[in-house]
Amino acid sequence: MFHRTNRLLLRPIWGEDAPALHRAIADEGVVRNLARAPWPYDEADARAFAARPVDPLFPRLLVTLARDAQVIGCIGLEPAEVGAELGYWIARPHWGQGYASEAGKAMLAIAAMLGHTILGAWHFLDNPASGKVLRKLGFEPSGRIEERFSCARKGKAPAAQYRRSLAAQAGVHQRAA
Repeated sequence: MFHRTNRLLLRPIWGEDAPALHRAIADEGVVRNLARAPWPYDEADARAFAARPVDPLFPRLLVTLARDAQVIGCIGLEPAEVGAELGYWIARPHWGQGYASEAGKAMLAIAAMLGHTILGAWHFLDNPASGKVLRKLGFEPSGRIEERFSCARKGKAPAAQYRRSLAAQAGVHQRAA
């Protein structure tokens, strides 16, 4: 699956992307905000991530710049208690330029096309920029805060849950969860 936005191309991750993926994510400031990525993050971790099978209903896509195909992040959906959970990261040199919001908007369209009607997302409380991105994408805080494990932190940290209905976007009606 591919998706083009004004400035980005979201595309599948291939094995040969591992070196570029590693260069983009090998920053403790990025990895510590993720739940499943270890720190330090080495090239073997990038190769293993690129080799993971992908469920077509839960895509995992590289975020690349449309102008030169540079890898600047990753975004995807995972199965979750609410149906699907949005996760993403953007490499530090590209923070503050709206790329997370642009990629997120694209993933919302993909999720709706795949039939997802509710998305969840979490962010660690010490990463308020991620909460800002989620709110820009129409996610609302659920009021749930809990300790979530982070491989990079080697422990738990408080995280806030968000939810977003895609019912209107997908053209379906649903009962409140």
